[in-house]
Amino acid sequence: MLRSSTFTSASSGLSTKAAVRWQALQMKLGDADEPVVVIGVAADSGCGKSTFMRRLTNIFGGSTVGPLGGGFGAPGGWETNTLVSDLTTVICLDDYHLNDRGGRKVSGRTALHTAEQRFDLMAEQLAALKRGESVKKPIYNHVNGTLDEPEEIKPTPIIIIEGLHPFVDERVRELLDFTIYLDISDEIKFAWKIQRDMLERGHSLESVQASIEARKPDFDAYIAPQRAQADVVLQVLPTQLVPDDKEGKILRTRLIQKEGVANFDPAYLFDEGSSITWIPCGRKLTCSFPGIKFAYGPDTYFDNEVSVLEMDGEFDNLQELIYVESHLSNIGTKFYGELTQSILKLSDSPGSNNGTGFLQSLIALKLREIYERITSKTGEAAVAK
Repeated sequence: MLRSSTFTSASSGLSTKAAVRWQALQMKLGDADEPVVVIGVAADSGCGKSTFMRRLTNIFGGSTVGPLGGGFGAPGGWETNTLVSDLTTVICLDDYHLNDRGGRKVSGRTALHTAEQRFDLMAEQLAALKRGESVKKPIYNHVNGTLDEPEEIKPTPIIIIEGLHPFVDERVRELLDFTIYLDISDEIKFAWKIQRDMLERGHSLESVQASIEARKPDFDAYIAPQRAQADVVLQVLPTQLVPDDKEGKILRTRLIQKEGVANFDPAYLFDEGSSITWIPCGRKLTCSFPGIKFAYGPDTYFDNEVSVLEMDGEFDNLQELIYVESHLSNIGTKFYGELTQSILKLSDSPGSNNGTGFLQSLIALKLREIYERITSKTGEAAVAK
């Protein structure tokens, strides 16, 4: 069971109403298990999960945000992949790799292969955390590719699991209250990897391309199919504002929101259910070439009815985001301008001036809303007994 002090500090990131509900729930349940909301985020390596996790912890707030134990890269080559705040614990599913880097050379499988994951342990430990129990989770050390000594994970009100395979195992999937997939197109992955590996690490174009091609069969087989399981998909695509753009600096992002998901109302632009194209550049929004374009409307995605909110282009002045925010609805904000404020807080993070930061921040606000709806229902049911 979570300690009273956990709820006291955690409440600082919530509305007053939600904080009171948490405290009332705690007093009513006594020694019973308090609810733990579990969110799954799936994506390939290098797709911006770390930045997204920072946006999430920023939205949920709290006085303490950082790596478990106080820091990465501790003496001896050890590191933790776990990020914690007063309300949240973010678990990297790389920690559930079956083999270390040397072991995968023997098995001949990549880290993307499902046979290289410990799904039994993943399901067992996630179920325990959801029951309010602590677990001893393994650590995959990204510095030297080893499996290090396990670390203790204590449950917080929100558990986020992020990695390659959060929706693959049915037992794990059934424990998730909401699911998100970050879908980066091959063209953008290639452009990003060239930026990192060629310009920053001195790799050749041929080696970069070979690395991408080597991973692609396993990605297509084991990672990409999870898109069909996601409640929300954030697509990152090449811009349509610049014909034949090859640099991947201007991005088009699409927020694909599944209809009929419990505790979730899709965000919309202007008029819910309509099909809209909007070019907001004018007196209230500064736009350099090639400009900014928004779109919204209904669609079908993997046979599911969805609403799609799209942005193409970049913002020149983040302060002006409030103009765009004022035309959106169902975005989970508690006050006018909160979405803009959350982006400004992390203005130095990658993607803050384009749709990746804009839509990631919107998703973070919606996750807070989902969390409060779930805990409100649980708290009201407990108080009614």
